Amino acid sequence: METYQALEIAKERGLDLVEIAPLAQPPVCRIIDFGKYQYQKSRQGKGQKTKQKITEVKGIRISLRISRHDLETKAKQTEKFLQKGNKIRIEIVLKGREKSFQFQNLAKEKLQEFIQLIPVEVFIEREIKREGRGFNVIIAKQ
Repeated sequence: METYQALEIAKERGLDLVEIAPLAQPPVCRIIDFGKYQYQKSRQGKGQKTKQKITEVKGIRISLRISRHDLETKAKQTEKFLQKGNKIRIEIVLKGREKSFQFQNLAKEKLQEFIQLIPVEVFIEREIKREGRGFNVIIAKQ
């Protein structure tokens, strides 16, 4: 149908001529109420947003001199976060002389020990990496 004919029909009915698929050959248009069309599109988008699962990255911070009991407590907290479907960023903060090269291996070992204490099966999403004042690793439930 020619464009001017479609426009006349749309004016007669009190509706709008809306281009639906501009890249098609020939372009596809519809005679509809444009306000209603926009509203339906927005409602459809909101429905999709509510169905999405949002994963949050929770942070657990430990230090090089943390005791075994405190590590176990933080491991239990980490398990709760993982059960809820969150990812965990475990960060070990180094202070003062701990930042020197000789303590870096100890920090990595402490992170590995902490990961072993977590009672849930986890996989390492991002390997142990040096950042800022220490090391961090991101884990998720397997």
